[in-house]
Amino acid sequence: MEQTIKILIYIHAFFGGIGLLMGILSVLVKKGGKQHKRFGKIFSYAILISAFISLIVARLPNHENLFLFLIGVFTIYMVLAGNRAITFKKKSKTSADMLDKLISGTMCACSILMLIVGIIGELQHIGNSILYIFFGAFGLLMTLKDFRMYRNIELLKLKWQQNHLGKMIGALIASVTAFIIAGLNMSTLIFWILPTIIGSLYIIYWNRKLAKQ
Repeated sequence: MEQTIKILIYIHAFFGGIGLLMGILSVLVKKGGKQHKRFGKIFSYAILISAFISLIVARLPNHENLFLFLIGVFTIYMVLAGNRAITFKKKSKTSADMLDKLISGTMCACSILMLIVGIIGELQHIGNSILYIFFGAFGLLMTLKDFRMYRNIELLKLKWQQNHLGKMIGALIASVTAFIIAGLNMSTLIFWILPTIIGSLYIIYWNRKLAKQ
């Protein structure tokens, strides 16, 4: 069993590393260009594989880690929702479909679970419980925004670029955080939160730029 777990961890790290590299490259190149699309596609596949493996590892005996499991779900949501945002630029798509709502609904349920675990942990003075609250609140706000926008298809089609950018950068933030925490073994609170702060500033910058365009 331990040998199998080690293999899964190596595969997880391999695809996570590829995803991290492709994600950074997709940020650096021209948005919407061939390179951006190519890097973005590889990033999506690599991160999804890495995240799905993390869900398995985080539930195996002696490796249980609810927080990493939920972060894996968070990453999967970001990648799937980020790619689904592109579909709203199509004229033929006149409303959010069941898959869109299923992706957001699953993440919404996981975010609520994060908040519950975090609040209980804080009441019981369990270390790092604030992280559950932080990411749970962040995920809940994002999914509630999803459902609000699903009721306004014109606005959703108008802002598909902002939604795509925000979700994909969110997935990259999760990848960078995982690399720092697991790869570099730097698990202090600042390293959990710093990638989110930097990524959020980048999203704000591009949202303003796209709004002007």
